[in-house]
Formats: sequence, structure tokens, C-alpha cells
Amino acid sequence: MARASLTVTPFIDSLAERLAASRSPGIILHWLGQAGFVVTTPRYRLVIDPYLSDSLARKYRGSATPHERIMAAPATPQELGPVDLVLCTHHHTDHMDGETLKPLAEAHPQLRFVVPRAALALSRERIGVDVERLVPLNAGERVEPLPGVVVRALRAAHETLEKDAEGHHRFLGYGIEMEGRCIFHSGDTIPFPRQTDDVAAIAPDLALLPANGRSERLRALEVAGNLTIAEAIGLAQACAIPAMIAHHCGMFAFNTADPREIDHAASRAALQVLRAELQMEYAFSPV
Repeated sequence: MARASLTVTPFIDSLAERLAASRSPGIILHWLGQAGFVVTTPRYRLVIDPYLSDSLARKYRGSATPHERIMAAPATPQELGPVDLVLCTHHHTDHMDGETLKPLAEAHPQLRFVVPRAALALSRERIGVDVERLVPLNAGERVEPLPGVVVRALRAAHETLEKDAEGHHRFLGYGIEMEGRCIFHSGDTIPFPRQTDDVAAIAPDLALLPANGRSERLRALEVAGNLTIAEAIGLAQACAIPAMIAHHCGMFAFNTADPREIDHAASRAALQVLRAELQMEYAFSPV
């Protein structure tokens, strides 16, 4: 599998217009905010952890953790166009949002959803589909939900390696193999023992890693943390991943990261480190 860096192209049209354009060769990624991405290939369109509603703003309005957006949703679920597969890394609403996922399920009757096995019942409720449209995974499992697309589930610790009563991991990352590349989305995670072994084993070409970190202030508010930008770069470097995109920032004021710190760390890194930005297109050339 040939390995290559990403090319980055800014655009001025809307994401909806960009996604409606004819598909290009290779793999194209667009950020949806928080941990969400659209991944488009010549054959398929995948969506990971989309949060495109204001459901959390309503839920937490007036609380110590107001979830008012500081960035507008770049598209509606309908504007994502034809979607072939959705992947949700865990049950938290900014990663498994019913107000985003139900419209996607209704618009695309054949669409399937990769979800943690530990969240199978909740997934049915949030997405509003029969179990036949769900692809439940536990860490260590592998599935080919679309011809030529292989998904491997890895452990994640947000902030612990938490399991349900049946021993299924509540938090997952996914290695997604397609078009001769492997993209690793870690889900929400902090460092944990043998994490590097897990990730290096799937040999990613690109890592999508959170960089908002964690703090005692957030723990006091019962908000689980993530990798810092230094830890994210360290993980990518230890696993010999040639490129990473730092995300999970810029959505909620109480839990974000300073973009200047991400950019400063990126400028000193020994690999390609990019900060997730709206109206930026991240692309792998064809293999």
C-alpha cells in the first residue's frame, strides 16, 4: 500500500455545492465540525460522527456546560447528498445525534450504520431503524459493510477503557480501508496501554485525532477529555502515520482548543499535521 501526504485545497462555495459536484479520483475529506467528517471516493460516500443539529444546545441550555454552537453547521443532513455508510464511534450525542442520523436514514432507505455493539439498543432508538440496518462492532472485530470497504474496530478510552455488562467496549475507533488507503478515526480517546500497538497494526495513511485535551475543570463538570495536540502528534508519530488532522474543537466554547496551539505544534511536528477547518478539502491522490 503506497503512502502519501494529503493535499489541502480551500474552496469558497458551500459544502453542499462542493459535495454535489462530480466525484474526483482518490479520496476526498471534508470536516463537519467536532469529530465529524465526510469521506468521498469515486464509488462511495461515508460519514463519520456527524453532529449537524442543535439538539445539545437545547438539552444543556442554562446549565454549567452550555452547548451553544460557536460554528454553524456547514450543511444539513440532506445536503450531504447520497451517503452509503455512516459510522458512529460512541453514544455521546455529538457523535451519535438522532436529529442528524434520523433524517439521513429516512433520506436513504438502504443506508447502514456502523455502531458500537455496546450501544446497539440506543442506536436503534436514536437512528429509528430496524436492527438489520445497523452494523454493530466490538473492538477487535472486522467487517466489510460495502464491497471494497473494510472497517476494523479499535479500543478507545474516553477517559477509561469502559465496557458494558457483556464486555463490549463503549468507545471505539475505526480503521477504514478503501481505495488502497487506511484512514484511522480514533473516536474520543486519551492515551492508554498498548494503544500504539493497536493503531500501528492497521498501518494508517491518515489519522483523524481529537486535540481538545482534558482538564480538572472539565472533569469537575463531568465532561470527559481527549488527547492533547502533543499527545495526538505523539501517537501518530509512534505509529508511523504520515499525516493527521486535528479535530474536536471549535464547536463549544467551554470545551475546545486554541487553534494557535494546534498550528504551533503542527509547525514543529515531524509529520504532516493539519487542523480541521471548514471550507477546506483534504485529498489523497489515486493509488
